[in-house]
Amino acid sequence: MYKRFLFLTVLLSALALSAEAQQLTRFAVVDLPKVYVAFFRDSRAVRDFEERSARVQREIDRMTQEIQDLRSRQADAVLQGNEDQSIRLDNDIYRKSEFLKDYYKLKTSELEDQKKKLTQSGAFLEQVYDEIRYIAESEGYSMVLNLKENTGILWYSPTVDITDKLIQNLLDKAKR
Repeated sequence: MYKRFLFLTVLLSALALSAEAQQLTRFAVVDLPKVYVAFFRDSRAVRDFEERSARVQREIDRMTQEIQDLRSRQADAVLQGNEDQSIRLDNDIYRKSEFLKDYYKLKTSELEDQKKKLTQSGAFLEQVYDEIRYIAESEGYSMVLNLKENTGILWYSPTVDITDKLIQNLLDKAKR
């Protein structure tokens, strides 16, 4: 009887350890900039960012149109055989194209910095991290990764993206 009890205890212990060892680590991903924009879309800081982004885009569109107009004028000069004007326009096109490239790089970088600062506000992050912790613990996730900040994520299944659930939970709590 004692041997059976001992054997049964050892067997049950082995099964329990085996089941625990097979527990899978579950990951989730969150797109924090998307959460911020969805949750704070009416905030002044987000509106300022969107206005600045639109101004930059309008300026880029204006410069692109100006370069296209110069190209059209250069083509007309070539057709008319006006080599001096064609060379001058070609130099203008090159200069303005280089300026546009530099302007685009600079403004894109500035906008990305502004967007990053928006998403890293202390009160916002604290609230978001608390909600992420709640979702992760209640749904059994071992780790939650920021989709936009982690360059190590090469692929993920949409089933592990908890961004929309996080946004909904934050909005529900804000309504209370």
